[in-house]
Amino acid sequence: MGATYETEQRAIDEHNPALGNGAVDTSDGPEGWRLGHDIRFVLVAVGGGGVRIGREVARRRIRHLETVAINCDPKVQGFDEFDRRIYLGPETGEEIDTGGSAFIGGVLARAAEPALERLFDGATFVVILGSLGGGAGSGALPHVLEVASRHGHLVSTFVVKPFRCEGERRALAERAVGRLQMVQSFVEKQNRGRATLKVLDNESLVHTFGPVAFTKVAGYWADVVSEHIQSSIIGEFESAITANWTSSAVVPSELSSPVVRSTDPTPTGVTPPSLPSPLPAADASPLEAGLTIEIVTEMRPRELR
Repeated sequence: MGATYETEQRAIDEHNPALGNGAVDTSDGPEGWRLGHDIRFVLVAVGGGGVRIGREVARRRIRHLETVAINCDPKVQGFDEFDRRIYLGPETGEEIDTGGSAFIGGVLARAAEPALERLFDGATFVVILGSLGGGAGSGALPHVLEVASRHGHLVSTFVVKPFRCEGERRALAERAVGRLQMVQSFVEKQNRGRATLKVLDNESLVHTFGPVAFTKVAGYWADVVSEHIQSSIIGEFESAITANWTSSAVVPSELSSPVVRSTDPTPTGVTPPSLPSPLPAADASPLEAGLTIEIVTEMRPRELR
C-alpha cells in the first residue's frame, strides 16, 4: 500500500503579494466574502507532464489561485512554486518507480484519499491538469477527479496526450481518457452542466508547427490553461461579484452567511458565472482521422511562443 507525504499549505495571502506592502485587499464581495479564502480557486497538477505545465502556471502567480502538485516522484516535494505538494509514495518512505504502471499509480492514489479529501474540502472552482500515459497521470488522475468532483462547485479538467512517437504511452493515454468518462461523481457533475473535460494533444503542435522544442510545449499549454483560469473562471466570478455588489437588487438579509460551504459553494444572492465556455476546438485533420477513442473536444494551438 502507499503513504502520502504532504507539504504544509502556503499562507493564502501570498496569492496577493501586494498586500504585504500595505495595499488594501479589494477582493471582498458582499458581506466580506473573500476571493481565494471563502471562495476558493484551486489548480491541481497531476503526473510528471501535468506538474511541468503546472509549474509554468504557478510561476505566473494568478490572483486568488491556489496551486497544488501531485505526483509519484518524490522530487515533487521540492517544487516550491506550488502552494502545496503531495507525494504519493510507499509506506516505507522509499522512492518508488511506477514503471509507467497505471495500476500502481491508482493504488497509491487510493491510499492518499484522506489527503485529497482535505485538499478539496471547501473548494469552489477546481481546475485539474493531468498528463496521461504514465503511472501517476493515468493511474492517480481518476481518483483525484473523483474526489474533486464530489467537493468542487465547478470542475474544469485538462488532460495532455503524448506525441504519436511515444507509442505505448499514447495508447495508454487514449484508454485513460475513456476511463475518466466512467468516474461517477464527475459524470454526474457533467450531466448537471458543472464539469468539462478537454484534451490537449501534443501531436496537434507538430501538425501545426512542425518540430517544436520540448520546453515550448509546456509553455504553450500553460498559456491555454492560464487564459482559461483568468478569463473564464476568476474574471467572470469577479464580474459577477462586482455586479451584485453594486446592484440594488441584492438584499442584505439574503447575504447573512459569508461562508461558502462545499455542499452549496455559491453564496446566496450572488449570481455565479455560467460553466466556463469551451475553448476553441480543433479542426479535423488527416492525422486524427483514424482515431475512434476521442469522445471529447481536443484543444488546438493558436500560436507557439
